[in-house]
Amino acid sequence: MELAGIKLKNPVMVASGTFGWGREYSDYLDLNKLGAIVTKSITLKPREGNPPPRIVETPSGMLNSIGLQNEGIEHFLKEDLPFLAKFDTPTIVNIAGESVEEYAELAKRLSKETTVKGIEVNISCPNVKKGGMAFGCDPKLTKEVIAAVRKATTQPVIAKLTPNVTDITVTAKAAAEAGADVLSLINTIVGMSIDIETGKSRLGSLTGGLSGPAIRPIAVRMVYEVTHAVKIPVIGIGGIMSGSDAVEFFLAGAKAIQVGTANFVDTEAAIKIIKEIDDYVHRYPRALNFS
Repeated sequence: MELAGIKLKNPVMVASGTFGWGREYSDYLDLNKLGAIVTKSITLKPREGNPPPRIVETPSGMLNSIGLQNEGIEHFLKEDLPFLAKFDTPTIVNIAGESVEEYAELAKRLSKETTVKGIEVNISCPNVKKGGMAFGCDPKLTKEVIAAVRKATTQPVIAKLTPNVTDITVTAKAAAEAGADVLSLINTIVGMSIDIETGKSRLGSLTGGLSGPAIRPIAVRMVYEVTHAVKIPVIGIGGIMSGSDAVEFFLAGAKAIQVGTANFVDTEAAIKIIKEIDDYVHRYPRALNFS
C-alpha cells in the first residue's frame, strides 16, 4: 500500500515515543515486518526532559511526562539514522520545536536524508514565542508551523494532532490547508494522578499525557470526525492493543494505524496486530480497503 508516496508493506506503524529509535526493539522483533517506524521526537538541540517520576500506570492506560528527552538532531543523524537505514522499512521522523523556525530547520535538515521517507510534525509542543500555547491548540499556529515545514521539505508531511482542543476538525482542516499530506491522531490526552498518601502528583511535572485503551473510544470518535472533515489520509492512534482494535480505526476511516502503549506491554505487539488484521481481512475481504 501507499500513503502519500510512502510505500508500506502493511498499514501498521509503531508510534513515536514508544519505540525509541528502533534499536531498542530490534532484538525482540523483525523490524522489516513493520509498516513503518516512527521515531521518538527529535529537536534541534539536546533536551534533558522533565523531572522524574515520568511514567505512572493508570486504569487501562498510563500517564507519561518524558518531556521530549533526546540528544538532538546531530546525534540522531550520526548515530541513529544509520542504524535504521539497515532495514527495509520506511523511517518516519517525528520532529518537535519551540518555534516555527525550529520546525522548519529540522525539516530542511531531514530532507537531505534518503533514509527518511516522511516527517511527522508533533504540534503538541508549546510555542515559547506565543506564551507557551501548544501549536496544535490554535488553528492559526497549526497552519503556520505546517506551512513552514511544507515549504522546507519535499518529503511527505504528517501533522500529528492533539486531542486537547474543543473541536479537532478545526485544527485538522488548518493542517490540511497548510499543506499536510497526512494527519495522525490522536496524541495523548492531558491527565493527572495524585498519590493520596503524600497529596502530591505521581509525576514530577504534575500532569502528563494519558495513553492506552482508556483513550481508544475518544480516538476512534475523533478519527471518524476528521476523516469526514478532510480529504487527506488519516493515521489512527490511541490504545490499539489488538487487531480488532485496529479494525475499529479502519472502519472509522483511517488508512493506517500506529501502535503505541501496547509496545510497552508486549514487545511483539505490532507484529501480532499485523497478523490479526490479516486474519480479519481474510474473513471479511471487502470490509477494508488499503489501496
